[in-house]
Amino acid sequence: MTAEEKRTAIFESIPVRRAVCKQIIPAIASQMIALAYNIADTYFVGMLNDPIQTAAVTVVASAFLMLTALSNLFGVGGASLIAGALGQKDPERAKRISTVSFYGGFGGAILFSLLFSIFASPILYLCGASDNTFEISYGYAKWVISFGGCATILNILLANLLRAEGSAVHAFAGVTLGAVLNIILDPLFILPQFLGYGAIGAGIATALSNLIATLYFLVYLALKRKTTVIRLHPRNLKYTRRHLIRIMAIGFPSAIQYALTVAAVSLLLNFVSRYATEAVAGLGIVRKLDLLPLYFAIGVSNGLLPLLAYNHAANNHKRRHDAFKFGCLLSLSFSLLCLICYEAFAPALIALFIKDGATIAYGAVFLRIMVLAMPMMSICYPMIIQFQAMGKVRESLICSVLRKGVLDVPLLFMLNGLIPLYGCMMVQPIVDTISFIIATVFYRKINRPLHRN
Repeated sequence: MTAEEKRTAIFESIPVRRAVCKQIIPAIASQMIALAYNIADTYFVGMLNDPIQTAAVTVVASAFLMLTALSNLFGVGGASLIAGALGQKDPERAKRISTVSFYGGFGGAILFSLLFSIFASPILYLCGASDNTFEISYGYAKWVISFGGCATILNILLANLLRAEGSAVHAFAGVTLGAVLNIILDPLFILPQFLGYGAIGAGIATALSNLIATLYFLVYLALKRKTTVIRLHPRNLKYTRRHLIRIMAIGFPSAIQYALTVAAVSLLLNFVSRYATEAVAGLGIVRKLDLLPLYFAIGVSNGLLPLLAYNHAANNHKRRHDAFKFGCLLSLSFSLLCLICYEAFAPALIALFIKDGATIAYGAVFLRIMVLAMPMMSICYPMIIQFQAMGKVRESLICSVLRKGVLDVPLLFMLNGLIPLYGCMMVQPIVDTISFIIATVFYRKINRPLHRN
């Protein structure tokens, strides 16, 4: 069986549940590995038992999310269109789209890193930095964003493009390489018994590992250039005008969701920073734990995207719908498991990261409140991805903005006023519930006429 026949089989002929598993297991594994190195920064910095250093990593996490937003603008949009082109049996169009996506992400990465370097001080203060945490926050951000931002964006973008043609295993391999390197390098650069750079060392480790992962993808594509539809040759840039707007339109809801997450998290950190530094550190740890079900849902969504886009383009709506339902079932089941475990063992889970009593007390309460959002979130992400796979920009944009942006700000002011500090943690469960309801309404409205046909 040729490479092209293998790609076609996973999208068309392999039983739905098996095809979904083949796509989402590597995607989920990639997200879990990415989470491991994301948590590794907090874990090893937490071993210093210095709430200021932990808080500094928390502050930069908001700005770091903007790198994911940029990669999704071109990666999710490009992946959806590549899978759609393959569904319509047009590999040449898929090759052109992949080139435009790659260089769009590359250009956006350079621009963002330059802008951050120029405006680092006001950005970090907006993200929740204080006079106590700014110096360490800036040192960490300099490495992960100014120096390492481009590699981070291209790493995520290329993984998305490879999944779009059915090469989920190779996407997993590249992401895993970067994550494992980061976990190995973290203690070397952070801990005092080695180089002892603290939180700044975590930034160095992240930048180096993402650079090596990106180089892996570039070497892989060079070696497989005769069989892959992912092309990076600049000659395809002559098709930029034809494809760029559509790529960005489809990727925009995912990008804006991450960008608004930065704004919402930054505002949340600003509210929390009015209280104790231990509260900021506790929130930072909670946000790392909260990433486990979130990254699982994102992995499910990333794995589903090519299947959904391909079968929508091929007018095989039953297969698309069956794949979507099975993916949602897996995502929801995992989120419910996390909810039970987090509610039951909240203090012990916070204590894994830091031994400071005040930080543990804040973090345990924060976790038990914020975990209530998980079941709704686990369905919202696949729904938004399905809208993007179907080219439904308006619906995916509305759901993305509802999840992060429109409702967060007024609710933060209102709930913090009613229940100081702890009211802020109630915002996300409320917002995700509303977003879930709206997404369900859109989903039924869109699919009803398709199933009739």
